[in-house]
Amino acid sequence: MGDPTVYLFVHVICTVQGREKLLARPARKVLFVHMQKEGEEKGIRITAVNGVEDHIHLLLQLMPSQNLVQVVRSIRTAAAGWLNENKLLPAAFEWDETYYALSVSPSSVKQVKDYIDKQEEHHKTKTLEAELEAFVRLKEQI
Repeated sequence: MGDPTVYLFVHVICTVQGREKLLARPARKVLFVHMQKEGEEKGIRITAVNGVEDHIHLLLQLMPSQNLVQVVRSIRTAAAGWLNENKLLPAAFEWDETYYALSVSPSSVKQVKDYIDKQEEHHKTKTLEAELEAFVRLKEQI
């Protein structure tokens, strides 16, 4: 019997501790490349990653044996460690303890990728707080 075919996608938002605007564009660009490379080495499929100064978005495809909490912890720990080790930011970097995650239907993956790819454009008109409020409203609807 072959491996199961699993389409389990999760949209994750990770905020910088204190919502500080530490992730300048040059640091983000190299960080995102590093995150995808490191994720691949650890068997973590980061389908999309992008963000702005105070937060990032990830679209993850989880495998049957993976646990969301462990995957997100691994990604965030590695990213913060790499940023601090390479001194790419003017201050020590940490993530907020909490993060936001929402399952994504396979039929919506392209739409979510497009949304993640356009984060800089999106946040010219919408604040992080407004974005997170939308996530919280979804929880209230369930």
